[in-house]
Amino acid sequence: MPSALRVRFAPSPTGYLHIGGARTALMNFLQARRQGGTFILRMEDTDQGRSTPESVQAILDGLNWLGIDWDEGPGKEGPYAPYFQMQRLGTYREHSDRMLAEGKAYRCYCTREELDAQRQAAEKAGGAFKYPGTCRELKAPPPGKRAEDAVIRFKMPSGEGSVSFDDKALGVITKPYSDLDDWVMLRADGIPLYNFGCVIDDHLMDITLVARGQEHVNSTFPQLMLYQALGWQPPDFAHLPLILASDRKKLSKRLHPEADVMRHKADGILPEALLNYVIRLGWSHGNDEVISREQMVEWFDFTGVGTTSGIWDRNKLLWLNQQWLKLLPESVIAERLLPFLEAKGVQAKGDARLEPLVRALRERSNTLEEMATTAANVYFRSGVTLDEKAAAKHLTGDSLGLLRKVREALTALPGWTVEALDGVVKTVSESSSVGMGKVAQPVRVALTGNTTSPGIGETLLLVGRDEALSRIDAALARG
Repeated sequence: MPSALRVRFAPSPTGYLHIGGARTALMNFLQARRQGGTFILRMEDTDQGRSTPESVQAILDGLNWLGIDWDEGPGKEGPYAPYFQMQRLGTYREHSDRMLAEGKAYRCYCTREELDAQRQAAEKAGGAFKYPGTCRELKAPPPGKRAEDAVIRFKMPSGEGSVSFDDKALGVITKPYSDLDDWVMLRADGIPLYNFGCVIDDHLMDITLVARGQEHVNSTFPQLMLYQALGWQPPDFAHLPLILASDRKKLSKRLHPEADVMRHKADGILPEALLNYVIRLGWSHGNDEVISREQMVEWFDFTGVGTTSGIWDRNKLLWLNQQWLKLLPESVIAERLLPFLEAKGVQAKGDARLEPLVRALRERSNTLEEMATTAANVYFRSGVTLDEKAAAKHLTGDSLGLLRKVREALTALPGWTVEALDGVVKTVSESSSVGMGKVAQPVRVALTGNTTSPGIGETLLLVGRDEALSRIDAALARG
């Protein structure tokens, strides 16, 4: 076992990058970065009915968007290549042949129909099915059977005993031999099952720590027996808590759209916010809530991983996203806002108002999508749609008179700056002996169509002189 830390993320490419998989990748990545280790990406693509190149690309895209970069894996071939299990079938056959020769595995000729019947009988009797070892002592294929059609089963030690390991997240876990059966290692077509393939790969790739979801705890016991049979030192293990949907069910690709990492990108969530959110679904550092990548690298350790499942809370994610909208430089947010504006038909690249818009809107936006919607509807179009309730309250009677005074003062204003524009509202307020809100609200409704916006001087500046005067004129025309 090498002394340097080597960890891996080994997804099955059968769809998009799942949020739980992203958290597993993140925790492995952070541990590697913190300890100066190596982070490997391996594709366990043995489900040939569902694994596709498109799914591989979806996983790569999700990891790249999140900024979880790997040291070895697809596109970064290292000394342990290949990193796709379907390209390593010869290796699995070599090790299964060795185990057959050593009497630690055997060929099983039982058909699926026979096993299904036994399983149904066990369930009817109220018990769990356990392979009875039908083919365990066979020295040759039964009549009518061929060796090449058999699966390869692991031969569990007979007698009393148990297998245990000290999980870095869950502590010591033990299971008696009697709870384990002779499990299938290799299908007749040479494709390994999960417990066999991942052990062979983890050993040959010198993995020192396997961190994965708690759903794999029970898989660890047969895997440890395989390590023992092959005379290999097993890696350390850390099993991470599940992520549950708001309905307290396991976050499902089929039932829960939030399970898709890239769905959040499309919704206008920042990668910094999503990483921040998922790391807190199962790990904590005191009472810290807003945590940067640099802090994650500095602070993360599997000893801080909890044991209880995290519950998805979109409101908490939106809160964190707004924090990151405010924390990141305006230039970064502006660049990321462009695709959302373009989707609304707005070409804003190079527009001098873009960064000031970010500055004005990020306090009032939960997502890039919300920010783009407001910007497109209010600041990048001619005219504005008035909310009738707001207009009925603020664009009638005396309010129109105040708006007319603002219009006259704006026309005479030599230069448009936030300070000068705020000064116009203040002057009209003082000269009319009314509060500034009485003056600002009619202007705000005339400019934006509703009663909420950034400061009135900012709003006037961002709408622009000609467009602002035009919208005020349209509001005055209502009276």
